[in-house]
Amino acid sequence: MTVIQLVRHGQTPWHRPNRYTGRSDIDLDATGVAQAARLADWAAGAELAALICSPLRRAVRTAGPVGAAVGLPPVVDARLRELDFGIAEGRTLDELRAERPEVVARFVEDPAGSPFPGGEAPAEAVSRGLAALTELAERYPDGNVLAVAHSTLIRLLVCAVLGVPLGDYRRRLPGLAPVGRTDLRFERAGTARSTVALLAYNVPVGSGYGA
Repeated sequence: MTVIQLVRHGQTPWHRPNRYTGRSDIDLDATGVAQAARLADWAAGAELAALICSPLRRAVRTAGPVGAAVGLPPVVDARLRELDFGIAEGRTLDELRAERPEVVARFVEDPAGSPFPGGEAPAEAVSRGLAALTELAERYPDGNVLAVAHSTLIRLLVCAVLGVPLGDYRRRLPGLAPVGRTDLRFERAGTARSTVALLAYNVPVGSGYGA
């Protein structure tokens, strides 16, 4: 079996207030840099077989110290990028609600069926994300893999694995902390497709399951 440890990138200047940060290539702030260092300290004892990250700068900068600590250069996979939030990019939900209340109302009711105009459909993001993780599980059939990605993508992937409707991801999984870790186990029986199980969700670095 393979355990893929999905980690959200560290904090950015858009974390407070909570601005939509999808395709926007925002760097870590000072807190995020410190969080990446703590993640690296933890990863040094995690016996990782591989280190993968999204191409966005906040993910690459989070993965960098981990790579230095474990001797594994981060491999960039564009399929782990965050969703494109279209007209919401760089804005808070309240800011957008003041201008486009009908768009926000539809999104809040069903974010999978009514993504922001110009944005990526959550189902498409799940498809690319699961393809990337499945390939990792096949490439490292008996190892631990750390993948640095993004909040909305990770929450959608967890919903897909658990059979939760994608439109419920904001209600069922309302948050994911910077450098919070979510562990998925990919287990293959014979020639059948891998069974994916959730082992842990949003675990703070240095505590809880697998710490």
